[in-house]
Amino acid sequence: MISRAPVPVPEPASRGDRWRQAWLVALAVALVLLVFLAGQQFTAAAPPGRPAAAASVSGPSPSSSGPSPSASAGPSAPAAAPSFPVLESGPASASPSPSPVSADPFPKAGLLQLPGRVPTHGSGRFQYATTRGPVAGAKGPLRRYRVAVEAGSNEDVNAFAAQVRAILGDKRSWTGGGRLRLQPVGGADPADFTVYLATRDTAGQMCARGGTNIRIGGVPFTSCRTSGKAIINLDRWRGSARPYLQARVDLASYRRYVVNHEVGHELGHRHQGCPKAGGPAPVMVQQTITLRGCKPYVWPRRNDRDFSGPGL
Repeated sequence: MISRAPVPVPEPASRGDRWRQAWLVALAVALVLLVFLAGQQFTAAAPPGRPAAAASVSGPSPSSSGPSPSASAGPSAPAAAPSFPVLESGPASASPSPSPVSADPFPKAGLLQLPGRVPTHGSGRFQYATTRGPVAGAKGPLRRYRVAVEAGSNEDVNAFAAQVRAILGDKRSWTGGGRLRLQPVGGADPADFTVYLATRDTAGQMCARGGTNIRIGGVPFTSCRTSGKAIINLDRWRGSARPYLQARVDLASYRRYVVNHEVGHELGHRHQGCPKAGGPAPVMVQQTITLRGCKPYVWPRRNDRDFSGPGL
């Protein structure tokens, strides 16, 4: 009879061995999960050179109907800045760089009128020349004056100021007799009076407020003086007046007359008549309307003397 050897029975694992096996299983499971998650993240990551997925960006997604983003790797072109109209804030604001003024700011010799339409209505606001000038005259009290042009008149304030200064600084003007000095100053400076260039509608209103009616045939026609203001009508500044046109005297000469005449009123001189028929007209004759038998003459002085006529 053959005897069989007993099968060995394994001894049960101790408590410490069971804990080690449980930790090993848990560690293996954790490693498997980590590998799985890493693979998922790698799959979801954007390939190099491609934009990242936008799903994680908060905010509204771009419309599917809009243009697709550029595939260029260079920087995007900046968006064009919006265009807004530039508004001027009026004569008190700083003006752009002044227009250049020629050595002779007057209209060319022989020109009787300027061509083109003359604005009849402006803004009612004035731009002032900013440059101070030298004192004209050697003796007498000093009177300072400003120069201003109405916005909307299409006239350059620097050109107008240059002409006014040339006229009042001439020795044939009011300072030549040694009893008065005049100095142009800037618009922000204190002044005794201002020389204005205004459209006819504005000139008519300014003169009327000062008590002077410059209308002829219902239209503001002449220039005027009110207290502290010598107001030059733009119609006359550009178009002269019939007595000068009939005599074929140029526009530059008429401008010398009208500035001297209105500033003469500011200096206290009144209208005068013609001292001699056919002779030169004193500057205080209303030469814009009539020469009273005289010929045009534009200066308060003649032959180095004051030149006047009989009072009216």
